[in-house]
Amino acid sequence: ISHTWFLSIIQNEFRTGKINLDSTMKLLEKLQIPFDFAHVKHVFKKTVDKRKEHTINIEDFRAIYRTIVHRPEFSELFCAYSPNCKILADTELIEFLRKEQYETEACGTTALEIILKYEPIEEVRKRRQMSFEGFIRFMSSEDCSVFKNDHRTIYQDMNHPLCDYFISSSHNTYLIADQLIGPSHLWGYTSALLKGCRCLEIDCWDGSNNEPVVYHGHTLTSKIPFHSVIQVIDKYAFVASDYPVVLSLENHCSPKQQEVMAGYLESILGDKLLTSTVGGSVVTQLPSPEALKFKILVKNKKVGTIEEGMLRRDLDSHGETGEVSEFENLSDEDEPDEKVPLYPKSNSSKRKSERRPSSPPRKKAKMKKIKIAIALSDLVIYTKSEKFVSFEHSLTNQNCYENNSIGEVRARKFVKHSAKEFVSHTSRFITRIYPKGTRANSSNYNPQEFWNVGCQMVALNFQTPGVQMELQNGKFLDNGGCGYILKPEFLRNRSSTFTPHNVGRYSKPMSLSIRLISGHQLPPSNLSKTNKADPLVQIEIYGVPEDQAKKKSSVIKSNALSPRWDEIFSFTVQVPELALIRFCVEDEISLVANEFLGQYTLPLLSLSKG
Repeated sequence: ISHTWFLSIIQNEFRTGKINLDSTMKLLEKLQIPFDFAHVKHVFKKTVDKRKEHTINIEDFRAIYRTIVHRPEFSELFCAYSPNCKILADTELIEFLRKEQYETEACGTTALEIILKYEPIEEVRKRRQMSFEGFIRFMSSEDCSVFKNDHRTIYQDMNHPLCDYFISSSHNTYLIADQLIGPSHLWGYTSALLKGCRCLEIDCWDGSNNEPVVYHGHTLTSKIPFHSVIQVIDKYAFVASDYPVVLSLENHCSPKQQEVMAGYLESILGDKLLTSTVGGSVVTQLPSPEALKFKILVKNKKVGTIEEGMLRRDLDSHGETGEVSEFENLSDEDEPDEKVPLYPKSNSSKRKSERRPSSPPRKKAKMKKIKIAIALSDLVIYTKSEKFVSFEHSLTNQNCYENNSIGEVRARKFVKHSAKEFVSHTSRFITRIYPKGTRANSSNYNPQEFWNVGCQMVALNFQTPGVQMELQNGKFLDNGGCGYILKPEFLRNRSSTFTPHNVGRYSKPMSLSIRLISGHQLPPSNLSKTNKADPLVQIEIYGVPEDQAKKKSSVIKSNALSPRWDEIFSFTVQVPELALIRFCVEDEISLVANEFLGQYTLPLLSLSKG
């Protein structure tokens, strides 16, 4: 049957006898199987090179199709459930789904849906059966993806307060290259929003003609008008996700231009801009992502309380400014720890150094006053930027709608020396981490260490590819890619004693067994003329320190089309709720060097069985 079906689709193309590479590609597309051009070209060339011509006949095409599509690992699986190795009855398909795919609920309806969706041969479909061709299409589909299907949509409770979620966050969103001389570009905002990013950073400076501009201050990066940035945000804010977007303003503007900014925010964003509280006017806890759907929030310093701002709502505050005072030497831009030694350099006992980070700096800190336009201040509702002094200080003085930004170097010291206080802090307040100023080349830090203590906004340079952004993208595939992921209970609970270095009673050990079967149409190595690579796979776990692990497969020599490993890897994971798993495929160039070919990262708990 499958032979007649195959011929009926392709014979028309061979009316004139032979076809070239281009027509071969088109024909493969018609057969609805994902192909990689480089691999088809390579197999095609191998076929024609013997004959010194550039075309193939119908038999050659069939051979090429079988080489690429009829993978032995599929046929072994198919034959294990199909007695004649030709047809799978619906009952046999159900058995396959239950035994191999752990779909315990699988029944006749499930099987029929799959057959109707993937079986290309009409008469087989009518008999409610599946041919090998249908099986291949099913196995290569999204339905058999390693990523859990029900995690592709929003499945988490979105009614917790904002501080209970990890929030996809970007640093210096306007940059698309490095931090010193690279271009500032609106595309930075568009692409971050399209990736589901929910917290964007906008560096604002006074521009000419009373027009505020966005760029990386005191550097040669190019400037873009503030209003253009807001227009782009207005257009793309809710394309990838309905949940709220936070604009983190790093504000260097004079009160006069801050007023201009406030005007643009209101006129361009209109109803999307959150300008008043949701529900009651007394704020005792943050609203939920659900309550703030389709809203844009401004994160900036604020004069006074939300309630005072609300009372001023209908008054004209044009030209009015207020002042915010804060400790001078802990400015957001410079890593405070590089100037203020928060730790005694002497070899004092461990207990002392653990208390030190949360006590205020010993230098007599000068207070500085910052002028803020009331018009802009009043647009700040649930995301008021508050200078971070210490965990104790926040616990006694901070309101739920006040958020802190902590530089990575300082935050890393807290993770090391006062993790329990850090977790307690992030269970109450939104905390943003940002890369240290010395990362001029826009490199990133590992976000995992800050997710481990519950930091909500771990801001990364989205424009810089690498493991750090791969972890970010992998983590936020979860919950429908909406940019908000509910934190595990032990990072939301205010009386939690969890720390990443000592998980104790919060451990829910999970044993994970991964069978690495094969690869298919891997990207060929850049360094290879013959479309070959010597692929190997690294399987990595990222999570609490105890769960960090890396295992490596053997190398399959010169085979990028269909390398076969059949190796089993076992891991024990103590805190699966925080773990990510990363599959990285590399080409072994020499004994000391590998070239990256591709990777896929996903949350451990989003991994499908089967």
